[in-house]
Amino acid sequence: MTKLPEKPPSDLTLDLTDGQTDYFTDDQFKENVTEYNRRYLSWDELKYRIPDPGKRKKAWAVMKLYREMRREQVPYPPLKLVYTIVPEIVKSLHTIDSYLTGHIRIHNKTIRLEQSYIINSFMEEAIASSILEGAATTRRVAKEMLRKGRKPRNSSEQMVLNNYEAMKFILDLKDEPLNTALILEIHRLVTKGTIDTGAIGQFRTNNDTVVASPVTGVVYHTPPDYREIEQYITELCTFANRAEPEAGRGTEEYIHPVIAGIILHFLIGYIHPFEDGNGRTARSLFYWYVISRGYWLFEYMPISRIILRSKKKYSLAYLHTEFDEMDLTYFILYNLSCIDEARKDLLRYLEEKQTEQNATKAIIKKIKDINPREGDILRSMMEHSDEYFTIREIMQKYNTVYETARTDLLHLADLGYLIKEKRGREFIFIFNEDSGLWKQHAKKNTAGNLHSSTEGS
Repeated sequence: MTKLPEKPPSDLTLDLTDGQTDYFTDDQFKENVTEYNRRYLSWDELKYRIPDPGKRKKAWAVMKLYREMRREQVPYPPLKLVYTIVPEIVKSLHTIDSYLTGHIRIHNKTIRLEQSYIINSFMEEAIASSILEGAATTRRVAKEMLRKGRKPRNSSEQMVLNNYEAMKFILDLKDEPLNTALILEIHRLVTKGTIDTGAIGQFRTNNDTVVASPVTGVVYHTPPDYREIEQYITELCTFANRAEPEAGRGTEEYIHPVIAGIILHFLIGYIHPFEDGNGRTARSLFYWYVISRGYWLFEYMPISRIILRSKKKYSLAYLHTEFDEMDLTYFILYNLSCIDEARKDLLRYLEEKQTEQNATKAIIKKIKDINPREGDILRSMMEHSDEYFTIREIMQKYNTVYETARTDLLHLADLGYLIKEKRGREFIFIFNEDSGLWKQHAKKNTAGNLHSSTEGS
């Protein structure tokens, strides 16, 4: 994005009077205003739909009036933050509540969610979040580094590893209340070895930090004064730790947990409390919050991968919010759309995993002397027979200790299904294509019964 969106007009008093007259006398005007509000268009988007400046201001004035009538205030004293519950938000939250707090069913069966799925999703999230912040790496190279457990070769790979470790860290602390120390620790994890040592895990100590285009130098956002950061963060923690309203107290203070998580994401981006690493910290904090509130299936959804596909919209969601009187609806709608795309990706991914599970069961049925994990290792290596695997890679993928991964691989090698070779200082394992299992695999693959996954193995 090379230039800023146009800011909305501030004085709409006369336009509102004329706009209300048109709203009740002109059916087309009323229909347009209703549709634009349903889609929650920004002023910047509206100017392309209503070329006439006078008519555009009248429409905007009426749109703003009806938005304000349905507004909710966010209990965050340092800023006047608001949002409007529109039908699209209600629909999205219903979908999230239906899918992401319980069991996912595919083809009328509840699929078993393995630990390896979490590992894979955390890898995808770590990679996408890093690339969003400028890491110069490819998904394939970064994922190979994480899978094989090799040390990062440059700062971009270090950034990916940091994000991966941060994702595992927040999962371990999902039951802890949020405090300043936890936020600083998340920042330390995502930035270690990638920025100046003095800035790691520390709030900025000056006002030199701005959000700007690296190409044109256009400033998108100037954060609050650094001397106000501690107050902003303290209030952010208070907001995150607030209890839901008790029964009988009404719903005026209730904020849906996913919306609250999105607000936390926005606030870290707005406050920009660090010299660098604000985006990575914000997205990690969002995950921590929604998982801590029972939306455990977010563990399996790399949302940054969706944001990476729409970086301009991500930036505009921030800007439209800040330019339009801190109306968070734009940012909420954008993030909900990303969550829904990630949910659909998850369903497609799990359909592939369901096929893999069936293939693993077939292998275990044929080979009596292996456990389910060894069956899945064998299936994965068989489907990637042109690759080699290390003990550390299997340990990483299946979240086991080194000795367990070693035992599994050696057992499969002893049975003749894997070939063990020495490469440098470590052993590598390759699927033995001369084993009888390969012939059966090839036969089933020809029949279309075995599906090779490219994403999750």
